[in-house]
Amino acid sequence: MREAAFLRQNQSRWQQYETRPATTPDELAARFVALTDDLAYAQTFYPASDTTAYLNALAGRLHQSLYKNKAEQPRRLGHFWAVEVPLVVARHQQALAWAAGLFILFTLLGALSAAYDTDFIRVVLGDDYVNQTLANIRRGDPMAIYKSGGSSVMFVGIAANNLFVALRTFALGLTLGVGTLYSLFFNGLMLGAFQYFFYQQHVLLPSLLTIWIHGTLEIPSIVLAGGAGFILGGGLLFPGTYGRRESLARAARDALKLALGLVPIIVAAAFLEGFVTRHTEMPVALSLSIIGGSAAFIIWYFGIYPRRVVGGGVMGDG
Repeated sequence: MREAAFLRQNQSRWQQYETRPATTPDELAARFVALTDDLAYAQTFYPASDTTAYLNALAGRLHQSLYKNKAEQPRRLGHFWAVEVPLVVARHQQALAWAAGLFILFTLLGALSAAYDTDFIRVVLGDDYVNQTLANIRRGDPMAIYKSGGSSVMFVGIAANNLFVALRTFALGLTLGVGTLYSLFFNGLMLGAFQYFFYQQHVLLPSLLTIWIHGTLEIPSIVLAGGAGFILGGGLLFPGTYGRRESLARAARDALKLALGLVPIIVAAAFLEGFVTRHTEMPVALSLSIIGGSAAFIIWYFGIYPRRVVGGGVMGDG
């Protein structure tokens, strides 16, 4: 190919690389690969030309941008939790409020069902759990079930299970939100029956001081995963001024960010359940401090901080 034809074919693309910065790391990498291919061709067929010198200089600038971008990855990760997740929370207050309201309703329904049907607790929690806990209550250690098994094994198993439950609750938003609704219903029903069982056995306070050491992070994570599912389902059901495909893509991006933002919180809850909750003999003040600290974090990060991010003029992340 003559050099003039090579220029006509590619010059507009090269000028675009100069005048329009890449919007994502993937786009930057793709540009660099394409440009180095062009440079290799030019060095082979026009080694002493101005075109080759130009491409070499442009490739050098993209190379610097690419590796600067890699060095900034940790900063970008911090930006994800400091800005992007709170912005998603601020944008989708209605979906999150629906998830929280419905979960509270289902929890109350679970407690009410347990109060009026003596067999309901066994249906929801299982005979093995109920029988073992009743035996522990008779021995004077109602929370002994949390002492069984090794801490590390328990932590890994709980983290894997809770991550699966949360991500499934989010992904079921693709069923137009019906699957997410069922997941919230089932988990709320279990929580209500679970707490009423301990109330019925006159050990509600010890159960609250023990279970909510990890539950203060775990339960809101399930609710927020439900909110992510409703965001996803809402993108399908209510496209607004967007085409349905575009609406779903935008909703999926926000919902996925929220779901991924929950991962460290779910892992922290599993750590507390595996390593801390088992110490049922800990002082009440210490238990209340852990529960209070976890509650304060949830209220601040998902309630107060997103409003400050928006109020501070932080722009959307596209």
